[in-house]
Amino acid sequence: MATFMDVHTGMKGITSEQLAEAHRADLAIEGEEGVHFEKAWADPESGTVYCLSEAPSAEAVQRIHERTGHPADEIHPVPLTVS
Repeated sequence: MATFMDVHTGMKGITSEQLAEAHRADLAIEGEEGVHFEKAWADPESGTVYCLSEAPSAEAVQRIHERTGHPADEIHPVPLTVS
């Protein structure tokens, strides 16, 4: 499995409850594509949302997001991590 960071734009004014609701929608069906969404962040002022996931492919991530009504504008592989 690979790690991906996806970016959603145009979500200006998103609330923490709306972010949580969108994340729960992804979690409810993520297994159907072998995806696991780990975390989501948002900047309500700019309308940018970021999601971190593990998945077999960027396409699998996008299919989940499309099915839950919030397709990603960008999906980036994250091949290196430091803690």
